[in-house]
Amino acid sequence: MVLKPRNQASNLDGRHRNENGEIDRKHGNTLIGTLRLTYGENFAADRRANMKLGTLLQESGATSLSDYLRSTQ
Repeated sequence: MVLKPRNQASNLDGRHRNENGEIDRKHGNTLIGTLRLTYGENFAADRRANMKLGTLLQESGATSLSDYLRSTQ
């Protein structure tokens, strides 16, 4: 039997929990190209792959990645 560390869970989609037990958010320095691996090639299709998430959020007026995804649907 393999035991996972206490702060990991299998349903976090590759994310992890921080010291407070909260699920980590995507950082503002995450590249759009990296997010396309998760959200598909059409994610922010009109933006460069080397643009940072923080810049995308600032330009779009979104407060978070979730907020941006909701606004584009």
